[in-house]
Amino acid sequence: MKHSLAVLTLGSASRSDLFPLLTEHLPEEKIVHIGLLDGLTGDEIAQRYTPQADEKVVMTRLEDGTHLVLSAAKVEEALQKHILALEGQGYETILMLCSGEYKNLFSDSAILLEPYRILPPLVEAITGGHQVGIVVAREEYIAEQAYKWQRLAQKPHFAVASPWQTSDDELIDAALLLQEQGADVVVLDCLGYHQRHRDFLQKLLGIPVLLSNVLIARLAAELLV
Repeated sequence: MKHSLAVLTLGSASRSDLFPLLTEHLPEEKIVHIGLLDGLTGDEIAQRYTPQADEKVVMTRLEDGTHLVLSAAKVEEALQKHILALEGQGYETILMLCSGEYKNLFSDSAILLEPYRILPPLVEAITGGHQVGIVVAREEYIAEQAYKWQRLAQKPHFAVASPWQTSDDELIDAALLLQEQGADVVVLDCLGYHQRHRDFLQKLLGIPVLLSNVLIARLAAELLV
């Protein structure tokens, strides 16, 4: 098989952000990326994934910067079909990089890497109970993130900074706010954050800064050795 790792995301927006992270640890020819919304028009996305009133939702960002609100249940059903199809094609490692928690996803034989499930205990093990501050891309993500990170030994602090701004001012303000609140480790938890964001903030703050998707990329690389 030419490809060894299948990366499954909601939209196409992550492709430009994702591959620079993955290719630091894996040869590009070993990676295939599948976006759930790839090839769909706006009307087709709305027809398939528009949520009903009071339904649990997930959000994603498209390449043009548009943010979409989708039905979590319909997204989960579609993701499961893709997982089984990828297994049928022979992929043994499937990396999920989708916002939101999906409790019912499964694979028959492939290793299924779900950051929502893996990252919190991994960060807890790395930080050793230190006060964690988490930077997210949008205000709307904070409630979901608070649930995701609730098992940390200390309740984390949160701040918002879009990784897609031309200036780093918002990111600087968010990181300094977290440090003022007592954070001695910062986690950048969005696919849009790059290694340059991590390196810049670590130099600025003088404390460890973790890039969540680098942690996952390294884990995926280890499984493909």
